[in-house]
Parts: sequence; structure tokens; C-alpha cells
Amino acid sequence: MQPSEVYPFAMHQLPAAYQKYLAAQDQHVIDAVRPVLLQSAADERHGVRITFNRGPTGHQAHLDESIPYGEIIEDID
Repeated sequence: MQPSEVYPFAMHQLPAAYQKYLAAQDQHVIDAVRPVLLQSAADERHGVRITFNRGPTGHQAHLDESIPYGEIIEDID
């Protein structure tokens, strides 16, 4: 049996603001928001809104067409 092929997780270079945001976060937050940052980098059309929800959901991220590509806005939900 051959080892499984490693998926290239970061296929696109993340904008500087995304890299800076991730560098300042713990692994739990990174795991929650990185897929959306990668999606934004792949599309290069919209920025990302990251919300902090009290309770079990914690940090959530989504693409936001009102935010320019490469920018992050943080909100408390």
C-alpha cells in the first residue's frame, strides 16, 4: 500500500493581511478561519468577515462582498 498523496493545502499565496492575522492567532482560530481565507485568495474577489460568537461556535469566517479582497473585518456577533 502506497502512502496517500499529500494535498497542497496552501495552493494560493495569502495576502499580507491574512498572513498577519493568522500569525497572531492560536491554532483553534486558525483551523476555523483558514479555509475561508484560502477560498478568498483563490477567488480574489471578496474580503473576509470574521465573527466571534460567544458559545460553542467561537470564531467563524465568511466571504463578504462589501469588503475588498485582501482585507479582514472582525465583528462580535
